[in-house]
Amino acid sequence: MRTTDRFRLVFVGVVAGALGLALLLMLPRLERGDPAPELPPATAPPRPEPAASASAPAEPAPPAYVHVDAASGTVCAPGMVLVDGVYCPSVAHQCVSFADETLDVCQKYGEDVVCEGALQHRRFCIDVFEYPNVPRVTPVVMVSWNEARRACGVEGKRLCTVEEWEFACEGPQMWPYPYGTERDPTACNIDKPHPSPEPAALGDPWRVSDEVARLDQRVISGELRRCVSPFGVHDMTGNVDEWVENPAGSREEKPFRSTLKGGSSGPGRARCRPVNTTHEEVYASYEVGFRCCSDARGGQPATKLAPGPPVRRKRRMDQP
Repeated sequence: MRTTDRFRLVFVGVVAGALGLALLLMLPRLERGDPAPELPPATAPPRPEPAASASAPAEPAPPAYVHVDAASGTVCAPGMVLVDGVYCPSVAHQCVSFADETLDVCQKYGEDVVCEGALQHRRFCIDVFEYPNVPRVTPVVMVSWNEARRACGVEGKRLCTVEEWEFACEGPQMWPYPYGTERDPTACNIDKPHPSPEPAALGDPWRVSDEVARLDQRVISGELRRCVSPFGVHDMTGNVDEWVENPAGSREEKPFRSTLKGGSSGPGRARCRPVNTTHEEVYASYEVGFRCCSDARGGQPATKLAPGPPVRRKRRMDQP
């Protein structure tokens, strides 16, 4: 007999023996009529119960004077609001109580405002927060006017003009402060005593980060809920000084087109109208940031409503 045939016989014998053994083991069960054992049904593993979490606290309502234009989401990019209304190029307020007359810091203004010049219709979009325009994030500083322009351009925006920034800050009431006629250091991040900067450290690439951290008095965007303008724009006065475009300024001499608005967290005017035109386009500071504007989709950004010689109008600032 060949070896191959012998292996085949052995294999068949092993299989036959295994089947016989299985039959012998099952025979008592078959004789008793026991049912075949049932396998437990296949079930999916139990899902973990979601952890109980407290509901997020509701955002506090904005001040009653804030009216965000409903068209903002249609004509502006995300994170921007529409500013649409009548702008006065020259206003006069009367201070009835000074906090520091030398520094032109007024504690309270009278209720009347005088508007001089041809009124203009303004329609544009502006970032709700200081750049990078993200709530609960600290705004950037140490950025020059040129760098701010480029950053806005990357997002398809531009720096705000002086007039746009003013209108977004004061609202149609032409308030001196974004929240009204009386200065309130608890509303915005203003009037904090500033430590003295070390110019050498600010100019040293190896030390500038530590020096900015030492001097830093910024708060995160939107933290001060009452520091909001009538159009719904946050932190326009205080926190960081903001670069704007001054069309009447110069590149070579003062007043420069690279202009600052709003003031920082330190002592200062911190009002909607004052400007700082003393810094060149390459200037950067631990107190200086920016925000962006853009044209609103559809409509003209600015048109004169009253042609001819300047006119003088007087009204109460509580009137829109």
